[in-house]
Amino acid sequence: MKNAYLKWFKGKVKKAITNYGMIENGDRLAVGLSGGKDSMALLHVLYLIRREVPVHFHLHAIFVNPGWPMDVDTMEDFCRQRDIPFTNKITDIGEVVFEHREEKSPCALCANLRRGAINNTARALGLNKLALGHHLDDAIETFLMSLVYTGQFRTFSPVTYMDRSDITLIRPMIYITGKTVETFVQRQEIPVVKSLCPVNGKTKREEMKELVTMLSDRYPELRTRFLTAFQTLDPENLWPPMVCRNWQQYKKATAGNTPDNSERGAN
Repeated sequence: MKNAYLKWFKGKVKKAITNYGMIENGDRLAVGLSGGKDSMALLHVLYLIRREVPVHFHLHAIFVNPGWPMDVDTMEDFCRQRDIPFTNKITDIGEVVFEHREEKSPCALCANLRRGAINNTARALGLNKLALGHHLDDAIETFLMSLVYTGQFRTFSPVTYMDRSDITLIRPMIYITGKTVETFVQRQEIPVVKSLCPVNGKTKREEMKELVTMLSDRYPELRTRFLTAFQTLDPENLWPPMVCRNWQQYKKATAGNTPDNSERGAN
């Protein structure tokens, strides 16, 4: 049973990699490691897949250390057991976000700073791609956050090229749900490092996570339906862009098309 589940999980990851051309022969992959279940699961499954596929690629784990106490040894040992290079990039992100800036909603700033740090580190190490542990639930939550807080239909893509850093970002677990990742971690006995972030569990994303869970209890196929929608979005089924934003613009745009009074009288 355990081996069957492992085969199924790897199959889902391989399918995402294949569908979106995520990994090519000779790629040098940075794997963003936080110590959480998602990133640890991603590193482990990529390690297993690398031994099975004909495509040769390199793995290098990078942990962006925010500057507060973390169990780095567990992550380092996990990588050492698999002969995967590990870089502990120490930063002052925690101090900047929570002390200097005193952000009320620090997650966006923290994410931007961590993204910049890991991109720069990956580039300095000669790595050309960055694999992140985002899964299907993350994509759905991001979509709902964008809809609720900004009024936009948006989520992240399975593959994104970042021209400023010349790094391609990939998300190999995009077909897998958060619960599935959790089960995989338990069955594979993968160690998980507890997050010591001061706002852990108190974010807007956590609100969306609770919403997705609630909706899924009522509509069990919700996650699958979202995945289908992400892959088959048809702009023609949405409203077209506005022609004009106000009456003044509309009058200018239609000035040459308005009939004069004599034409109206003729009718």
